[in-house]
Amino acid sequence: MLLSEFDYNLPENLIAQTPLEKRDESKLLVLDKNNGFISHDIFYNIINYINKDDLVIFNDTKVSAYRLYGHKHTGAKIECLLTHKIKNNVFQSLVNPGKKLQIGTEFELDCGLNAKVIDILKTGERVLEFLSDTPVDEIIKTQGTVPLPPYIHKTLDDYGRYQTVYAENNGSVAAPTAGLHFTDELLNKLKEKVDVAYITLHVGIATFRPIKVNNIDDHIMHTEKYIISEETKNKIKNCKGRIIAVGTTTTRALETAANAYRDLRAEEAESSLFIKPGYDFKIVDALITNFHIPKSTLLLLVSALSKKDYIMHAYEEAIKKEYRFFSFGDAMFIN
Repeated sequence: MLLSEFDYNLPENLIAQTPLEKRDESKLLVLDKNNGFISHDIFYNIINYINKDDLVIFNDTKVSAYRLYGHKHTGAKIECLLTHKIKNNVFQSLVNPGKKLQIGTEFELDCGLNAKVIDILKTGERVLEFLSDTPVDEIIKTQGTVPLPPYIHKTLDDYGRYQTVYAENNGSVAAPTAGLHFTDELLNKLKEKVDVAYITLHVGIATFRPIKVNNIDDHIMHTEKYIISEETKNKIKNCKGRIIAVGTTTTRALETAANAYRDLRAEEAESSLFIKPGYDFKIVDALITNFHIPKSTLLLLVSALSKKDYIMHAYEEAIKKEYRFFSFGDAMFIN
């Protein structure tokens, strides 16, 4: 199957640059995965499409990456995206420009910290040590900014809007955006009707990297860490209705840990699973998701849960009705 089959034309004005004032007032496109039937609603009515025996599963990861700016002793400007804390004052980081930052290079950040490159990973990321006698976490949190996806060109007044209301475990460089539509009130109403569960999958920077091969079978998927608890495993095993995943990240974690239908491992592991059309889902029956970038692994994943033609037609309908796309955009329920 060719990557070009998963392309579509999106008017730039439909790429949402800011979140709506109220999270749950986004549009909701409901797609029947078996026959392609489409209906339209508002997200706060999502509960009407969920049955009392269903189990809804969320990814409770929290965005913990920070962007910092600085300069070398020569005056050259530097941008750092801290993607992972290795230990106190030592962080994995994307650095731009990075080629000249070799092991041993020191530079100064605008927040007053000094950093030193102590290792270079195969991915090109630098391991930075902040030269301080005290932990630098609070300085980074207060002086750094939360990184937004590259297609968002506006800054946020409240970076809490790029976190889900149930975000709990630090470790992601990007939010699991399907969950951004839930408010505390909506989540509480959902819990009154159905059981919910949580997994953790830490979203990596590679989620934004495009597929570079035209034959999708040649694509090598990036790796992301996930955690599935015994409690979530047992809830899935005992579920009498549908397993509804909130987001593609939740889906990847559940399907990676699957042994067989409704049977999965409770584990802390890594996922490099590439879900594409033809994949046989063992855990996930339905999916709450956003609208994804053309020719992306996420668009392939949702096409696997339904049919490619149904998904592409749904995207055409969403464009006609001027849905908002990508991270701060509107929602889709595939069931």
